[in-house]
Amino acid sequence: MEEMEVVIDTEEIAEFFFSELTRRGYIPGAEELEVLADIMFDYLLVKCIIDENMEDEQPPLNG
Repeated sequence: MEEMEVVIDTEEIAEFFFSELTRRGYIPGAEELEVLADIMFDYLLVKCIIDENMEDEQPPLNG
């Protein structure tokens, strides 16, 4: 199977959950959406569907 690069953004996940939940009659708050997005991201990591990429973070300072 060919490997492909996929970018997963928790903000995008939160927007998706908001859209789907409101479509189904639920009105989630911003905090709940952030928690759901983080849980989904963690689930994808645990299932090895994604690997966490820390490119955007700065390396620790030595010295």
